[in-house]
Amino acid sequence: MSSAVVVEAPGVHRLVAHEVRDPGPGEALVRVHAAGICGSDREVWQGNRPEGYVRYPLTPGHEWSGTVERAGAGVPDSLVGRKVVGEGFRNCQVCDRCHAGETTLCTAGYEETGFTQPGAMAPTLTLPARLLHVLPDDADLTAAALLEPAACIAAAALKANARPGERVAVVGTGTLGMFAVQFLRAASPAELLVLGTRGDREALSRRYGASDFRTKRQLLPDDIDVVIETAGSADAARTAASLLRRGGRLVLTGIPAAGADGLDPTDLVVRQLEVHTVFGAPPEAWAHTVRVFAAGLLDPRPLVTHELPLGGFEEAIELVGSGDPEVGKVLLRPDPAP
Repeated sequence: MSSAVVVEAPGVHRLVAHEVRDPGPGEALVRVHAAGICGSDREVWQGNRPEGYVRYPLTPGHEWSGTVERAGAGVPDSLVGRKVVGEGFRNCQVCDRCHAGETTLCTAGYEETGFTQPGAMAPTLTLPARLLHVLPDDADLTAAALLEPAACIAAAALKANARPGERVAVVGTGTLGMFAVQFLRAASPAELLVLGTRGDREALSRRYGASDFRTKRQLLPDDIDVVIETAGSADAARTAASLLRRGGRLVLTGIPAAGADGLDPTDLVVRQLEVHTVFGAPPEAWAHTVRVFAAGLLDPRPLVTHELPLGGFEEAIELVGSGDPEVGKVLLRPDPAP
């Protein structure tokens, strides 16, 4: 019998018999290929996700790829059999922010796959078909399971608006950092610096297009045009700002612990820094990500280091938080279709 992961409460989970939910009008049923685990899933497991951004009990899984198995009324039959990924935010579509395309700022309240709505750590996932993005027929679904974090970084890259010939930098060398390198590389920069704490990430950074790699112990520049921060600490945010020239552009994607000391507002004003933030990915960023992935300019596959069955959920959570440099992206694979 096929099983799904259910987190009953922080630190408590079980495998339950999976019940397939037929798609209603406007919905699609997706056969899940793989679901990724990230820091947000650890927050769900540990119970330290911000209030209002999780609803127990739940099936996690906001990073996923799969194949459409059934389409509900009003959904084109041509979608059946297609490889897809999907947006997580369940936006209302009618508020002013949704009409502006800023679906992650929907004023109707927060709802997201894998946090307040059933996620993809199950054999199938039923969701609104409007959230799906179709992949090429020959797409690698294991690699595609990482397109959700890639879409978040695509949102950052679009806000950064890096222009050919500019000097750019990425702070952080995890999954998000490696995606940032690839998106910025596609903008043809004059220089692409990666700043991290782990020297073992230099080879992969350069493989993805970095022209320079440094740690904080080395001399750092202060004349970079664009910096994308992905490390998720207040210290990383301050370091990222220090790399910029006057008038430079900074995009913060990491979420530091609550109450952390932030950027110096005097410094921001005096140097006229342009600061943006990203929380999730709107449709424009998703479409951009799928387009870049289909064109072969985005290669998530080398970031995957572990693939486990759904029964290995707790082991996967521990791997992600282990700090082991050999652990990259961890995927969970549902039971095969009966």
